[in-house]
Amino acid sequence: QVQLVESGGGLVQTGDSLRLSCAASGRTLSSYTMAWFRQAPGQERGFVARINWSGGSTAIANSVKDRFTISRDNARNTVYLQMNSLKPEDTAVYYCAAALINGRGVLIGGYDYWGQGTQVTVSS
Repeated sequence: QVQLVESGGGLVQTGDSLRLSCAASGRTLSSYTMAWFRQAPGQERGFVARINWSGGSTAIANSVKDRFTISRDNARNTVYLQMNSLKPEDTAVYYCAAALINGRGVLIGGYDYWGQGTQVTVSS
């Protein structure tokens, strides 16, 4: 199994930056893709970004592509979400998730592993 622990959330003002961290543990992390989702009150949980552990291929939601980046540090088994120019609409609980992928990067099943979430609040 994969265990995930998020950190780095907090209360910031419009225009500030935050870097979220997701520390992962597992026997074969290279077989997984790591993703960030977020959910605001009254909203559906939405995809933010993901990165393949092996190779580092990334995907970022168009709504945040110009402000957010995702990266990984293999030595620390950690995935990061760098968030710049934060806006009040970015306020949400941010979750780290992992899904098993095949050799072509296609998900096998769904995101079966989730962290506890970390709160990001952006004030005006």
